[in-house]
Amino acid sequence: MVVGIARIELYFPEPNSLKAKRQILRALLQKIEANFKKVSIAEVDGHDLWQRTVLGISIVGKDQGFVDSKLTSLIEFIQKESALDIVNAEIEYLSY
Repeated sequence: MVVGIARIELYFPEPNSLKAKRQILRALLQKIEANFKKVSIAEVDGHDLWQRTVLGISIVGKDQGFVDSKLTSLIEFIQKESALDIVNAEIEYLSY
């Protein structure tokens, strides 16, 4: 069993308030949940910043290749969003 953990730092160039950032983020999370089943995702940092946030994403699979392909696809999916930019993305794997 392999657990993949991604930490993705996002920058929002457009919003000028927390409310606007949260609307964009909520829409993004809904799209991710609709397109990627059995993925856990949460905002883990940057709650009070109106142009930045950090997402934590995890997925469990039977081998690292499967987990890596899912997390890589998810990061590419996020990159396609025009309302935000990925500042940094890190992936770690835990094997059991």
